[in-house]
Amino acid sequence: MHGAPEDDGSLAGVFWLVARRLRHQSREALAPYGVSLSQLRALEVLLRHGGLRPGELAEHLRIAPRTATEVVDALADRGLVERRPDPADRRATRVSATAAGQELGEAVRATRAAEADRVFARLDDADRAELYRLLHLLADG
Repeated sequence: MHGAPEDDGSLAGVFWLVARRLRHQSREALAPYGVSLSQLRALEVLLRHGGLRPGELAEHLRIAPRTATEVVDALADRGLVERRPDPADRRATRVSATAAGQELGEAVRATRAAEADRVFARLDDADRAELYRLLHLLADG
């Protein structure tokens, strides 16, 4: 990777180069599923939380409620999520993944894991463990 045009010689430059590579490979691997990265992020949040009100989903995704509604509409059109009345407040709705959404989520998780494994295949077990430790140190910081 050293010497790539995006590599400015800094630690941050190399970090972002790897992040871009992961994102690019992920986007290519996910293309056959026909979902955007924003739709996928929303589906992942819904799968993790079991269903949310649209405003809660927007907060988790750090996007505007209107944008969350558009993402949910696109997922609902594909049968990946459904809206139902909120049992705690019949005037409100909750959005949750359908069985098809759960299947897609599992398939995407497996695809992403395989792509990440390909990227990190150049590292031996000790290097992977050290990178994992360092990234966790930064993430917790």
